[in-house]
Parts: sequence; C-alpha cells; structure tokens
Amino acid sequence: MNLETENEVQPRTIRESLKPLTRRTFLKGTAASLVGMSGVVAALEPLLKLERGELTLDSLLQKHYHQLTPEAMERILRDLEKQCQERYGVMPNISDVKPLEGIGFAYALNLTRCVGCRKCAHACMAENNQSRESDIDLDMSYIRVLELDKGSINLETSNQYYDPEVVPRKGKYYMPVQCHQCRESPCTKACPVKATWQEPDGIIVVDYNWCIGCRYCMAACPYDARRFNFEKPKVPQEAINPNQSYLSNRIRPKGVVEKCTFCLHRTREGKYPACLEVCPTGARIFGNLLDPESEINYILKNKRVYILKEDVGTVPRFYYFFDT
Repeated sequence: MNLETENEVQPRTIRESLKPLTRRTFLKGTAASLVGMSGVVAALEPLLKLERGELTLDSLLQKHYHQLTPEAMERILRDLEKQCQERYGVMPNISDVKPLEGIGFAYALNLTRCVGCRKCAHACMAENNQSRESDIDLDMSYIRVLELDKGSINLETSNQYYDPEVVPRKGKYYMPVQCHQCRESPCTKACPVKATWQEPDGIIVVDYNWCIGCRYCMAACPYDARRFNFEKPKVPQEAINPNQSYLSNRIRPKGVVEKCTFCLHRTREGKYPACLEVCPTGARIFGNLLDPESEINYILKNKRVYILKEDVGTVPRFYYFFDT
C-alpha cells in the first residue's frame, strides 16, 4: 500500500491506518504499543542519536521514502555524500536507483557446484561497504556459507566456521544462505514503522534513515539474513565502494539493520550481483522471472529445485538446485 501524499485525499479509514507510519506518531505511542523496555529504548533511539549529534534534525523529521519528492530525495542524497566525505574521507556518488518495469528478480544456487570458497561473501562485503575489522572478518556479511554432511539438510548441525583453505572437504557440501527476498516476508510485517518493504521487482529494502533499530525484523527472519550495526561501521577508507545507492550499499549508520538487496544498484542497471561475478564454479544463477526465456526460468523448469525452509510459507525468490 502506498503512503498518503500531501496532495492526495484518502478515505478516513485508510488515513487512520497509516498514522503509525510516522516516527513522531510511533514515538508518541511507544509506551502503550510496545511491550518491554527493550522496545521502548529502541523506539527512543532516534531521539538519543539526535542528542548525541549522530543524527540531524532534518534526518529525524525526514518523511517516509514513499512520501519524498524528487527534490527532497536529491537534497538528502547530496547531504549523505557530504556526511560520507566528512566521516570517511571519501566522496561517493549516491543515487536512488528505481526498479524497472517488467522485472521480477530471482536467484538460484547450484549446490552440486558450490565448493565453499566463500569468495561470494568477500565480494559482497566489498561491494556493499559492510563493516569489518579486516579482509577476513565476515561477521557482517550478508552471505553465510554453511558446511554440511552430504545427505543432511539439518542446518542446526552445520558449520559456518570451517577453514576455506581446505575445501571442498570429503563427505561435505556447502550451502550459502542469504536474504531470500520472500514474497510473504515476515520481516516486513514485523517492522512497526514500515522501514522495510518489498519493491515491485521483488527486492526487499531497508530505509536506513527510517529504521529505529528495534530488530523485530531480525527476529522474524527465518534465514538469519539481516545484520545490525551495534557501532559505527568500520570500513577502511581505501576499501570504500564510492558507487552507492540510497536503498542498498551506502554506508549505514550505527543502530540500524541492513541486508542483501541483490545488489540493486547493479542489477537495476543490467549488471549481475557481485557475489555471482566472483563465483569460480558458476554455481550462481540470477535473472528475471517474468522473462520466460531467462536462465533462471530454465533452471526452475528443468532442474531439481530445493526451497530452504519451505514449510514456513515465506515463498522465497531464492532457490537451490542440483545438476542431476
């Protein structure tokens, strides 16, 4: 549902249902609507950031993404560029890349070919300006590569801390797990301020300027696909990717949740996600579900396809398949 704009008159019932979508209304009703001190603290965090100087008044009062005019968005993008230069010493080019019509993105991963090298996770970190202490620090990576015993699909017994220098190991197979861009996404339903939503091309995004850091979306995600910035992101100056987008890989502030966006700043411009480009075995397939001749559709029609945690009913856009 689109949010109400200043020049659009909507029925009273719809207007009333949209009242909780502003930060001010949410903060005002926090004590009555949230249970537990953790929820209250999370809701008040934007005000605490303002007091600490980590957030400007303009940012606090910024309208929801769907209510922003092109002029307002342009002003916000330029302000974010200046902030990045002041904090990290790099002037980025931040854009707001919109979804294309007739596109419904989906991803498929060949479990027969994946060797667990984790090159996809490292490429994701570099492309998306994720916080890390070093080149081997993958704690904030959107991609977790799990090592499992062949014949088992029990993720509870999987190992994500194996040695990538000795892969593939005999008797093991590897399963990268990331955001599944679910059609029935529990994360978007859990957000109390609608800071995360699904775009027309299927990508679930987060507005980092609107997120209050309550982490309800993280609790709701069955794939452990979201990450929380407990502190100011640590991105080495020389490692910053200056080609950034508002809803994807711009450097996130402290106290917000982030996630995989299928590299929308790339894919909406006709490129592949960074993780796919570096895969040495060709295990990753990405494309347009709405194109009947696409490679992703061929995979879904002709391969043995496996949907992770299908029983939870999320109807994901991320699939696993086997060569035979």
